[in-house]
Amino acid sequence: MKHIFTSLLLSLSFCGAQAQYTAGNAHSHNDYQQAIPFEKAYTLHFGSIEADVFWQNGELYVAHTLQEIDTNKTLRKLYLEPLRAKAQAKSGVFGETKQHLQILIDFKTAAAPTMTTLLNQLADYPELTGNGKLVFTISGNRPPQQQWHTYPAYIQFDGRPGVSYTATELKKLALISDNFRNYSQWNGKGIPVAADLARIEKVIAQAHETGKKFRFWGTPDDVNTWKTMMRLGVDYINTDQTDALATYLRTRVQAQYQADSGYALYKPAYRNNDRQSKVKNVILLIGDGMGLAQIYAGYTANYGQLNLFNMLNIGFSKTASSDSYITDSAAGGTAMASGKKTNNRSVGVDNTGAPIPAIPDLIAPFGMKSALISSGDVTDATPAAFYGHSAERDHHGEIARGLLESPVSILIGAGQQHFEGMWETLRNKGYTIEYRLSALDTIRNNKYIVLADSAQLPMAQGRGAFLTKSLQAAITTLQREKKGFFIMEESAQIDWGGHRNSVAYLTTEMLDFDRAIGEAMRFADSNGETLVIVTADHETGGLTLLDGNIAKGYVDGHFSTNDHTAVMVPVFAYGPHSGDFRGVYENTEIFAKIMAIIRRYQK
Repeated sequence: MKHIFTSLLLSLSFCGAQAQYTAGNAHSHNDYQQAIPFEKAYTLHFGSIEADVFWQNGELYVAHTLQEIDTNKTLRKLYLEPLRAKAQAKSGVFGETKQHLQILIDFKTAAAPTMTTLLNQLADYPELTGNGKLVFTISGNRPPQQQWHTYPAYIQFDGRPGVSYTATELKKLALISDNFRNYSQWNGKGIPVAADLARIEKVIAQAHETGKKFRFWGTPDDVNTWKTMMRLGVDYINTDQTDALATYLRTRVQAQYQADSGYALYKPAYRNNDRQSKVKNVILLIGDGMGLAQIYAGYTANYGQLNLFNMLNIGFSKTASSDSYITDSAAGGTAMASGKKTNNRSVGVDNTGAPIPAIPDLIAPFGMKSALISSGDVTDATPAAFYGHSAERDHHGEIARGLLESPVSILIGAGQQHFEGMWETLRNKGYTIEYRLSALDTIRNNKYIVLADSAQLPMAQGRGAFLTKSLQAAITTLQREKKGFFIMEESAQIDWGGHRNSVAYLTTEMLDFDRAIGEAMRFADSNGETLVIVTADHETGGLTLLDGNIAKGYVDGHFSTNDHTAVMVPVFAYGPHSGDFRGVYENTEIFAKIMAIIRRYQK
C-alpha cells in the first residue's frame, strides 16, 4: 500500500502542466560540431550556444578534443565574427526582441592563458561586449571563483551544485550545470525512477533557490527527455538536435491544453440498451477527424470523464476510400451516407461518378424525416454526402442544388452563400429559412434551414453550445413524426484542429461534441426507441498523447502529420440494437447496419 501511495504522489507531482518554453530555453551543446556552427542555432533563436575552446600558441581553437583541432576553426571565425555581423545588422537577438543570448565557452585548457586570450580578442568587438543582450559564460577550467568579480560585466560563469558561493560570486554566476549521469542512468523512456527523480528535483530546486538557472549535460536527446526536463523545471534544454528541438519548442503552444473547468455528464439509464427491440429513430453523430487520441484528450481535459465512455457497445471502422489507403471526408462521408466506397473528393457519387442515394432518400418512402447539422459548412464533405452529388467536393453550388431534390427536412450549419438563387424555390418547397442561429428558439415549422457563419466559429472564439442546441431543436421538431426520424450531426472542427496540429483546438471541439453526445443519450433514454451511433470519418493529425494529468485536466500531444491518417476509427453505439455495431468492419457497414435496422421496423 505504501508503494502504491508513493507512486501515486510521484505521478501527480510529475505530470502537471509546465511553464511555456521557447527556443530561448534551448542550449546547442557542442554547437561547433553542427553542420553549420553558430548560424543554425542562432537562426533558430536558441538562447544558449556552446563552444569548447583550446588555447594554443596565443589562439583559441574550437574543437572537441586536442587531436581534433583544425587551425581554420577558431573562436573568432566561427563565433565572434558572425556575432559581430548579426549585431551590426541588428538581426536576430540583436533586433527588436526581448530575448538574450548566452555564448557558453567551455575552457579545455588552463584558465589563465585561455581567459587572457579571450579578453584580448573580445576587446576587438565592442559591438558584443557593450551589448546588454549578450553574455559570455565561462565553463570548464574556470579561474578561481574568488577572482570572478574582477572580470568585466559581459563575462559570467557556469557554476556547479554543492559549491558554496559568496553573494559577490553569485552575482557573476549565469547558471548552474551538472552531468545528468551523476543523478540517473535513465535512458529517456518513461520517467526516471523515484529515487533518481528525488535527486534530480533536489538539485534543480537548490539552484532555483539561489535565483540561478539550471542545465544538465549528458541527458538523453529526444522528445520525451525534452518534455521531462521542462516538466522538472530545467531552464536550458541540452541538445545536439537543433532542428528537432526548435520545432518541438515552436509547437509547444499548440501541443498542450489545460482545462479551466469540467462539465457534468448525463447519467445513462441504458433503456433498452443491447435489446433487439424496435428502433424508431436513429441519431448518427460524426466527429470529423476523431480518433482514439482525440477522444482520450477530451477525457483527460474533462478530468477523467466523457459521455462517450458510458456507451457499452464499441466497434471499429476501416476508412480507406475506393482510390486511396487514406480517405478524405468526402469519400468517408459518402461511405456512411450511401454504403458505397468512392474516390477521394467525391460526394454522393460512386467511383464512376454516378449519383447514389443517401439514407435520407432511402428512408423517405417509409415516412421518416431527416435532419443534417454541422459545425461547419453544410456543403462541405460530410454533411454534403447526405444530400448532394458531385465528383468534386469543392463544387459547393452543385452540391447545394442537391437539396432541391432531397427529402431532408432540417439543415443547420454555415454556408448560406452557396444557396444564393435557390431561396425562393426552397421556400416554395415549404422550408422556413433563417440566417440567425437564435431562430432555433422560435421556429415552429417542421421544415427549416438555418445557416449562419457563427455556426463555424471555433469553440475558442465563442461558438457556444451550437451542437447541443441544434440537436435539441431538431429532436423537438422531428419527434412529432409518427414514423420516426434520422439525424446526422457532424462536429466538423475536431478535424480542423488536427489539420492545424493544435491540441487545444481539437480538444475543445471534442468536449463540445461530447456534450451533444450526452444530449443524444438523454433523448434515447426518454423513449427507448432511439439508436445513437457515434463515429468518425477518419483520424486527422496522427495525434499521439505524450503526457497528461487527468486530475488537472492537462493534456500534451504530438502530431505526425497535418493531414488524415489511415488508422481505424471507433464506433460507439447506444440504445436498442447497439450491439449490432460491435466488431471490425468497413465504413460502408455503418450504412448497411443502419438501413437493415430501419427496414426491419419500417416494413
